[in-house]
Amino acid sequence: MAGGKLTPRQKMINLMYLVFIAMLALNMSKEVLTAFGLMNEKFTSSNSAAGESNDKLLQVLEQKAGEDASKFAEPNKKAQQIAKISTDFYAYLEAVKKDITKDFPLEDGKLPFEAMDKSTIDEAWFKGDGYSPKGTEIVNKFNEYVAGIKKSLGNDTAYQLIIKDVEKKFGTEDVKDKEGVKKKYLDYHFKGFPAIATVSKLTALQNDIKATETGAYNVFLGNTYKAAASMKNYQGIVILDKSAFFAGEAVKGKIVLGKYDNKTVPSSVVINGNELDLATAMENGAANFSIPSGNIGEHKIEGKFTFMEDGKPVPVDITGNYVVVPKPNSATISADKMNVVYRGVINPMTISFAGISDDKVSASAAGLSKGSGVGKYNMNPGQGREVSINVRGTLPDGTAVSDSKTFRIKGIPGPNGTIRGEYAATGPKTNLEVCSVGAKLEDFDFEVGLNVTGFTIKVPGQPTVLVSGNRMDSRAKAAIAKAQRGDMVVISNIQTKLVGAGNYMLPKTSPCTYEIK
Repeated sequence: MAGGKLTPRQKMINLMYLVFIAMLALNMSKEVLTAFGLMNEKFTSSNSAAGESNDKLLQVLEQKAGEDASKFAEPNKKAQQIAKISTDFYAYLEAVKKDITKDFPLEDGKLPFEAMDKSTIDEAWFKGDGYSPKGTEIVNKFNEYVAGIKKSLGNDTAYQLIIKDVEKKFGTEDVKDKEGVKKKYLDYHFKGFPAIATVSKLTALQNDIKATETGAYNVFLGNTYKAAASMKNYQGIVILDKSAFFAGEAVKGKIVLGKYDNKTVPSSVVINGNELDLATAMENGAANFSIPSGNIGEHKIEGKFTFMEDGKPVPVDITGNYVVVPKPNSATISADKMNVVYRGVINPMTISFAGISDDKVSASAAGLSKGSGVGKYNMNPGQGREVSINVRGTLPDGTAVSDSKTFRIKGIPGPNGTIRGEYAATGPKTNLEVCSVGAKLEDFDFEVGLNVTGFTIKVPGQPTVLVSGNRMDSRAKAAIAKAQRGDMVVISNIQTKLVGAGNYMLPKTSPCTYEIK
């Protein structure tokens, strides 16, 4: 934030926010959904604390404006404008969150994180390749907030860093994905993501609003508002390499004192009861540390910086927390349309490894090929009754993990014969003479083409006629011409071929009937 006035708490939240964005690209496991939920709770708690802190800063500005109007009347006016704009936008995002979570009853006062694994905003926010009225409204609110902040701050160079930060965090320009494809802002950041991830992202944006207020108020207070030089006014900040760690991983990060200052050297640093070796731990005012991650769940980081002031030790508390999630040990493999794969058609599949990006995952099996898109594959099974898909992934630390899953192979079910598109039709015999014979796959999830290459027709009292193709020939028409009212004409032995796979042997096609009226 502007002027280096960012609060220690906010620096930690900003790092968590960056990790949050990176995690959105991954296919979420239940444990990661829970981690998102816990992160949302931490953001919510931080937002509450930031709100209280900002209220105190506003009170100081009002007091300064009363004491010295020439210096603080205008900054106080700007601060009140920004407070109003920020409060309105914060409340709007809160209303959006409530709309997303309205169908998720609280459990023990908390959102059901693991149940919020599907997107609930796609139909509400998007229409075709663009935005729905609701999506347009949301984007407009973002733009109004940015415009309001810029108008309140004006062109003073002292505020330009704040304006640039707001434009960066709340700009709604199109975004290029990693494949170079341009996507609309909401599409890139929210479309298709689990509901809990969307809520967490909105809470993180609310935190950015609070951080913007904090930066602006501190700049408004200017050089006449100085924190006392005493070490008692510093706060230890825990900055982790990431906010969630796999079981067995070392939790790595840094601890800084208020801001990076290599001239401020502590006499001791203690983390979770262990004193660090200052000769190797200190770097540019930050204390590097490494501790065991511990069991799965939430953990606290507690300790103290100790400084000497006026010959006496002054302790500065260090507080932080992190969440340990299980290391992924199974891949997510699912057929997009059914629980089995079918021989004779291309079966679309999604294959991923929880917690691992798509470029670090590979899958292999007989008949399996890479499709278009993240995690997309095509399965064209051959002979046999089962096919095993083997999946390998590489964790960020270089560790290899693997898994496999077996799918049953089924043949395409037998088609049902049709005459005039019906399984059992009625009508005059003149209609039957011009009808075509077809075949359908009832309740089959794949779109496949079927060609009829021949059939037999039996008119009561007449010899069975063998027909080539899918329409009545002269012999069939002659037999139909002798049919009487009430006769049931049976079309059987329908020869059916699969379009694009003529060598595939379909099961026998069931007969159809036509009653003469």
